[in-house]
Amino acid sequence: MEETEIINKEPETPEIGTVIPADVISFKNVNISHRNLRVLTDISFTIKQGEFVYLIGKTGSGKSSILKTLIGELKPEGNEAKMIGYNLLQLKKKQIPEMRKKIGVVFQDYQLLQDRTVIDNLMFVLRATRWKDKNAMLNRCEEVLNMVGLSTKDFKLPSQLSGGEQQRVCIARALLNSPDLILADEPTGNLDPITAEEIFQAFHHINQTGTTILMATHNFQMIDKFPSRAICIEDGKLIDSLV
Repeated sequence: MEETEIINKEPETPEIGTVIPADVISFKNVNISHRNLRVLTDISFTIKQGEFVYLIGKTGSGKSSILKTLIGELKPEGNEAKMIGYNLLQLKKKQIPEMRKKIGVVFQDYQLLQDRTVIDNLMFVLRATRWKDKNAMLNRCEEVLNMVGLSTKDFKLPSQLSGGEQQRVCIARALLNSPDLILADEPTGNLDPITAEEIFQAFHHINQTGTTILMATHNFQMIDKFPSRAICIEDGKLIDSLV
């Protein structure tokens, strides 16, 4: 496999008094392996607080491996691999649940509990993350459902919702604990173009509130409509647009 490199533009020198956003993700010369097979070699990239970044590349290029590394499913090797203050190179299993509370994850296949209502799906996550006050939990569920336009769907089962509505529930679920970072893995892969556009709009609206978002996607039509920085994995190299 070719040695991985990253192509960047020269960074601009900030003006005096400018507040430089903190690094939410910082990888330096990182190797990622899956089932003892090297997937990516010597990759380096940084994502700062408040950024919206697309992660693009062919199937099997390593996008999902990067996301799995960020949620603690794969253990990287290298010089530096940090996310929201956690050192992924030395991450212990007992630290993973606490780390995951600080990030939101949105999957392509929703991963909702099919025998529970929308509100019960959200309450399940809050209980799992040690919320205790039932009124506070219900209020938070109502807040995130309002944010994604589903305030009237709280007692519906997932099977009673459209694909786009189910994905909005997933976004609401990801927002429950006010995460520093949202990771989205092909969130519009199962949706029609009109619904996909609505989901992209929802993500960009959330990003405008200050939440950092890293989205793996093949949906280049939506990237054209909602342009932002893109990191492309191609032939073992990371090519960074820095839009």
